[in-house]
Amino acid sequence: MTHAEHAAAEPHGTARVRCESVSRVYSRTSGGGWFSRQTETPVVTALDDVSLTVRDGELVCLTGPSGSGKSTLLHLLAGLDTPTSGTVSLAGTDLSSLSDRERTRLRLDRVGIVFQRFHLLSALSARSNVALPLLERGVKRSARRARATDLLERVGLGDRITHKPGELSGGEQQRVAIARALANDPAILIADEPTGELDTDTGRRILDTLSELATERAVVIASHDAQTQAIADRIVKLRDGRLVSDG
Repeated sequence: MTHAEHAAAEPHGTARVRCESVSRVYSRTSGGGWFSRQTETPVVTALDDVSLTVRDGELVCLTGPSGSGKSTLLHLLAGLDTPTSGTVSLAGTDLSSLSDRERTRLRLDRVGIVFQRFHLLSALSARSNVALPLLERGVKRSARRARATDLLERVGLGDRITHKPGELSGGEQQRVAIARALANDPAILIADEPTGELDTDTGRRILDTLSELATERAVVIASHDAQTQAIADRIVKLRDGRLVSDG
């Protein structure tokens, strides 16, 4: 059964992440640096009055041209940034109501992020890279190793756990990144162009993995790739910072 067929058979669950009338405005300091204080003269509106809800068991693809606001929206959903106006809630918690430390902790506990360029530590093995989020949470070494090994086996890399990133292909590195994003069993998985640097066949395998994961959690993928859009339950289109379609 494909993910779309599974979704049709089983209605999506609880609203996991919700944006309500979210805008994000960036400003420029007199020294030329970019930052976001509302007291400065706004020069870029990255998002303009965007509302979006993603539920458990749902895979949503964000699409739109470069500069449409996809990455900004992902950063807000992940708690890496806060909106200029409006609210972003994760599992019912308004992220703007949290301190930086509280938001970091919530992100560590509830959000998994898969970056386009992997962001693996070259000096560490695949297993050690996957275990890093668990180390930050103070999980014991034996439990970290067991969890990381299990996740690498789940993404088809059980025979590569001791290999360092430089010894892995691009697709294998991306699967390590997915396993790392799952280390803390997050409620929402966010991926930014996860197949952008991969060949077609490898990209298809990565998407199959993400599709399987979406049966257990909310998944949001930013991509202009047709293969990604084909596996999505919903395609959300952005243009010039505004949501222009959702369906």
